[in-house]
Amino acid sequence: MANIFGPKSDDQVLRLVLEHPLAWVVSTDGGAFHATPLPLRPRVGADGRIEALEGHMARSNPLCAALQRNASALLLFSGPQGYISPSWVSNRTWAPTWNYAVVQFLVKIAFDETPARLEAHLDDLVGAMERGRPGAWERSEMGARYGKIKHLIVPFEARVVEQRAKFKLGQDERDATFSEITEALSRSDADALLVWMRELNPGR
Repeated sequence: MANIFGPKSDDQVLRLVLEHPLAWVVSTDGGAFHATPLPLRPRVGADGRIEALEGHMARSNPLCAALQRNASALLLFSGPQGYISPSWVSNRTWAPTWNYAVVQFLVKIAFDETPARLEAHLDDLVGAMERGRPGAWERSEMGARYGKIKHLIVPFEARVVEQRAKFKLGQDERDATFSEITEALSRSDADALLVWMRELNPGR
């Protein structure tokens, strides 16, 4: 049976990660867990799927030590989401729900202490975050301060072992109900959710 809540393409998964780069990085370490939100950058393989994600963290973060002991981690990305109210539909027996798009990656973390790796990662991350901004900032503007603080962080690669994505965006709703929901959303400030709902429901 087809998964109606699955993404329609690898491009949709990639777009979610690019548009919502802040992910929870969660480790398990001897029955305990450590979790930190970090911005991550995807690396795509020849097949179009995300094969790894790159990031950095503070050396003083307990998550860093935990991942050095046990490299397995879970990355949790959350995309557009929102509450869907029964007040928007004509069928008052319809129950409320929550629409969302999320991606999970089971990964193996490898730290890379090579100075060039840190420089390349930070240039890529800053470039992506600053792109299109008036007077975009560059890492070189930190001057000597960068040399003092770069030793406090360490870059890492998270190689994907397994990917799970769920895009629950109204695919299971009747056409009339879906139309009423999207009409209500068009009058709200939930533009991103509306765009994704329409994309995952072509022709409706």
